[in-house]
Parts: sequence; structure tokens; C-alpha cells
Amino acid sequence: MLTHIDEKNCPKMVDVSPKDDTLRVATASGIITMSKEAFEAVKNSTSKKGPVLQTAVVAAIMGAKKTSKLIPMCHPLNILGVDCDIQEQPENFAFKLFVSVKIKGKTGVEMEALTGVSVGLLTIYDMIKAIDKSMEISNIVLETKSGGKSGEYMRSK
Repeated sequence: MLTHIDEKNCPKMVDVSPKDDTLRVATASGIITMSKEAFEAVKNSTSKKGPVLQTAVVAAIMGAKKTSKLIPMCHPLNILGVDCDIQEQPENFAFKLFVSVKIKGKTGVEMEALTGVSVGLLTIYDMIKAIDKSMEISNIVLETKSGGKSGEYMRSK
């Protein structure tokens, strides 16, 4: 049975009230690849729009916090923390963004981590598109999750 459809075939938000509160953590990642010129502008903070990576981190946090306003069936969550890490990939003129979200609650935070990554990478694109409109956002994936009935998940390498 589909969890977001009721017996009348209408959309519904899942009732999580019977579930126990548990510590839940999810980490997602994604990559943005760009031209050498754009990569150097981001890396050296020479973009005309300001500090690209720092702004992307703020955007990723905001994206995680706003997930329930963007994804129709996501529950509003009391997020305890959001951690972001950006790794340079100079061999590919790319940046890889990791977003980890933590709550103590009744439902998972995978969507919040994935939304954070998406919004963070879109922010990089927005801030550097004057240099390179051909940038590519890819490989947005769930890396790990813990907590809840389904337990641990770790993406196999």
C-alpha cells in the first residue's frame, strides 16, 4: 500500500504520531562541475557576487530548514543541527557539497539533507553563472542515514 495515498486514492501526509522519537541523522552530497575559469574564481573568491562557497553553505542550511515548504508530503521538523562541508575537486574543476542534518523526532531527515545539497549547489550556479553557464550539477545522493525503524544506511562505494 502506498503511504501517501488514502483509501479513497487521495493524497495524504503520513501520520507519524505512533512512532517513537529517535535521534536521526542523514548526510547527502552532490557535485557541481564548471570551467577552469569559474573554478578559479570560486576558489580564489574573485567572483563579483561575493564569497560563493560561504553563501552556498548558508543556502544549504536554509534549504534544509525549508524542506517541508518545498516537498509536499514532508513533515515540518525541529532540526537540531545542519553541518556542511565543501570539498574541492581541482582535477575535475568541481566542488562536492556534503550536508548532514540531525533531529530527534518521528521521521527521517533524508529529504532535508538532499534539499540542502540541491539548494547549496544551485546557489553556486547562480553566483558564478556570469562566468560559466555550462556548469553541471550531478550525483545528488543520500550518503548515510541513521535512526528510525529502517535503521542504518550507508551508500556502497
